Amino acid sequence: QKAYARTAAYDAAISNWFANELGDTAPAYRALGGQLAETMRYGENPHQWAAFYRTPGTRPGVATARQVQGKQLSFNNINDTDAAFECVAEFDPATAAACVIVKHANPCGVATGPSLLAAYERALACDPVSAFGGIVALNRRLDAEAARKIVEIFTEVIIAPEADEEAIALIAAKKNLRLLLTGGLPDVRAPGLSLRTVSGGFLAQARDNAVVDDMELKVVTKRQPSERELADLRFAFRVAKHVKSNAVIYAKDGQTAGIGAGQMSRVDSARIAALKAEDAARALGLAAPLTKGSAVASEAFYPFADGLLAAIAAGATAVIQPGGSMRDEEVIAAADE
Repeated sequence: QKAYARTAAYDAAISNWFANELGDTAPAYRALGGQLAETMRYGENPHQWAAFYRTPGTRPGVATARQVQGKQLSFNNINDTDAAFECVAEFDPATAAACVIVKHANPCGVATGPSLLAAYERALACDPVSAFGGIVALNRRLDAEAARKIVEIFTEVIIAPEADEEAIALIAAKKNLRLLLTGGLPDVRAPGLSLRTVSGGFLAQARDNAVVDDMELKVVTKRQPSERELADLRFAFRVAKHVKSNAVIYAKDGQTAGIGAGQMSRVDSARIAALKAEDAARALGLAAPLTKGSAVASEAFYPFADGLLAAIAAGATAVIQPGGSMRDEEVIAAADE
């Protein structure tokens, strides 16, 4: 078994290299090979066995990170940490510090700021309830100031490119808290393969390496967005890429104001995100939720105007969406009105 598995992985690496060089995105046979990194206590649920396999490649992330401390990563930890780090990589560390807090593979708070502490506090403010027991991903070297704040609430994993010794010492006081250091950020524009299993097979597609900064944005309403609105629209759309569909993201001044994820209806996502923003406002003692005067992103087109109207009711003043619905004109007319 070991011999056949080893040679199969070797042949898979070669066949995939040839397919890539030939530009063959759908070869007649797709072979996959992975090397066992560790067996796990259980999978997504306690009754499921699980193991973690590493595939060839050096993309910075959970699979290549160095675990500085903490107990063994669980199946869900690895899945959630990957989601968090891929999302935070969307934000250039040379431009601003960024923090992403993930729970159950969805961001519950994303923010930028002048420092990691500021970014973390702003991300936490989006949904402090869901952040409990979450994953914290950072796009810069973790410093003591941010580490001291992060460990104030129960956190499962912190992942960052690097960390100061003082920050490492602070985190060491929480012996179960996992600290992962990756040595860098993944290239969000790099091509790659994304897989999902189904009964009797698997689906293969290109990694989503689209970046909003590279897109041509077309204003279809009578009113042009302001520069501040444009910045928030780009921020919200960057986050929406990493939120499960149906996804609706409210953002204001480089901070998520409300996140609606994984709902069966787009209008429900808009309403849930607004409700979460109201809950956060009450918890923080704000006069109004951050959705007032926010920009909103939908990761797919609005099939009806109702989702847009729900966002408007929450206080959003600008929206970004792909378009392409048969009712685009109806949605645009609702926005104009």
